[in-house]
Amino acid sequence: VQLQAFGGGLAQPGGSLRLSCTASGSIFSVDVMGWYRQAPGQQRELVATVTNFGYTNYRDSVKGRFTISRDNAKNTAYLQMNSLKPEDTAVYYCNFKMVGYDYWGQGTLVTVSS
Repeated sequence: VQLQAFGGGLAQPGGSLRLSCTASGSIFSVDVMGWYRQAPGQQRELVATVTNFGYTNYRDSVKGRFTISRDNAKNTAYLQMNSLKPEDTAVYYCNFKMVGYDYWGQGTLVTVSS
């Protein structure tokens, strides 16, 4: 199973970006799709998750600004990021949990700067 993330880049404060992550390979059912991020010198942190039942969870600092969603038919997770702030700058990683295993994408850099 391989995860490929897309959509990072440079955004101005207050701007928007949309990340996507698609899994390929032998995929049966993804229990949880999630996004994590790691800023320079910081530990990786959870941003948002969505279960196969559609339940979502967000870290407090992104609530009301970020929206996670999934398309099971496409084995794809999305992260819509609005009202971006400089402190959102980080490498964003997608994570899929399947049958007790964790799969990670390669990371995509999001930079929020004027």
